[in-house]
Amino acid sequence: MSQTRAVGTRTPEPGRSLGARARRGRPAAVFFLALAACAAEDAVDLAPPPAPTPLPALAGAPPLTTERTLVPRAAVADPPARNPAVPAEIEQMLAEGYGEVEIGPGLPLAPATLDGAPPPPRGPEPKLLTRFVHLADTQLADDESPARLAIFDGPGPFASAFRPQEGHECRILNAAVRTINAFHRSTPIDFVVLGGDNADSAQTNEIAWFTAILDGAERVECDSGDDDDPVEGPDNDPKDPFFAEGLLMPWRWVTGNHDVLHQGNFPVETRAELATGSLSDGGTRDWSRPGGPVVTGEVVPDPRRALLSRPALLDQLAAAGDGHGIGPDEQAYGKAYYEFDVKDTPLRVIVLDTAAETGGSNGVILADDVERFIRPALDRAQRDRRWVVLTSHHASRLLGDGSFEATGTPAVPGALGVEAWQALVGGYDNVLLHLAGHTHVHRVTPVTPSGGHAYWELETSALSDYPHQVRVIEIWDEDNGFVGIRGIALDYAVDDDPVAAEGRRRAVVDVTSGFGNDGSGEPSWRNVELSIERPD
Repeated sequence: MSQTRAVGTRTPEPGRSLGARARRGRPAAVFFLALAACAAEDAVDLAPPPAPTPLPALAGAPPLTTERTLVPRAAVADPPARNPAVPAEIEQMLAEGYGEVEIGPGLPLAPATLDGAPPPPRGPEPKLLTRFVHLADTQLADDESPARLAIFDGPGPFASAFRPQEGHECRILNAAVRTINAFHRSTPIDFVVLGGDNADSAQTNEIAWFTAILDGAERVECDSGDDDDPVEGPDNDPKDPFFAEGLLMPWRWVTGNHDVLHQGNFPVETRAELATGSLSDGGTRDWSRPGGPVVTGEVVPDPRRALLSRPALLDQLAAAGDGHGIGPDEQAYGKAYYEFDVKDTPLRVIVLDTAAETGGSNGVILADDVERFIRPALDRAQRDRRWVVLTSHHASRLLGDGSFEATGTPAVPGALGVEAWQALVGGYDNVLLHLAGHTHVHRVTPVTPSGGHAYWELETSALSDYPHQVRVIEIWDEDNGFVGIRGIALDYAVDDDPVAAEGRRRAVVDVTSGFGNDGSGEPSWRNVELSIERPD
């Protein structure tokens, strides 16, 4: 694998902490006929469309959830109210206030130690080592793709088959980028690490939209098939192009099951024709009709929807920006396994690729990857006296054997079970933390392998689902023999962006209607201050 790289260029600010801040589309045939007519008249205007107007930078630092929270005004309907996938019904719910939020009190940091003892007092000279953002489960969806399965949406386990805000998710992600940048201007952030499930269904255009928004682009248009314009005019609906300012700091890729599997479950080679075809039998959206209802039947095909194999995904990432952790070595390896150091600190981040190409939503770690990359990487970190942060899409309790009942796929030889994986990691006393996403729920878990070293697992909820947050994470040398890990949830801001604001309203309806799930987690899992013994 590639030589360890470094991320993070700022000088940490000693003594400053998060706790201290506590158009309706035209058919293609019509378009080409019109173009031919213009050409015949020798009057073709090939001038590019005007670039969208950039939004102003957010003013001031966005408040952390230790300072204030956003609380839905409506209680969650039980039994579920109306179906937010039906345009008339969601419009009625919006009119009744199901999508509104109000300002609530902040949530304090919840201290925790691995053995349950009171946390030790900080030493006289604590030092901030790094501050970064964990951005998990955006699940940026091409909501017009024939590969969608929206008709299966319903409360409970199928709540993610359709989200009323999914057409607005590009603008929600852009709002999150603007928020992270605004926070960075007042409280510098070293890097952003993803949590996986960055795309929704392994489509080429979904990954292209995602990387363009994070890298910055003069024009991003999250539209496929027909060129839709639900509300006439520019920059007033989710299908309009927009300017993406891009993150002001480096970001690093992590692979999730939705990034390499159709709908996060099915091997792409078995569904390739579905995504680029013209027939939807699972339900997709038609933005040529008011409200973008879910429909089945004929749709406008688009080759940009092609499903990506894992190697093709890595190639597309390597060609974007600085590669975001993916380079020739990772492309040759075939999975997103890599490592990087946080500059001027003892910290090393080791990135794991836990998505199972065989299918199914659970993670898998193979003995082959342990011997080829994971164990050598952990050995190097121990030899280099580096403190390790592991990051993957799946937490350890969600590792499986690679089998997938829906397709009759048997267990994959060499898949590590939960205990075997935790015992492996527990053999290295320099591991501080394992970051994960996938569950769409804020969660903290102390991992205590039998006979091994205990460490923390920290899961961040999804940007795609309520509460639609990212985590700002700080790691401190507390100057008392312990390392402090602070993780605080951050809401995205929608200032000057009515499209993102409308996306938030629809996202809140998803949960208050009783159809979507609440990923807030226990109060003690949201804003946390975790202690762990300082490695030698």
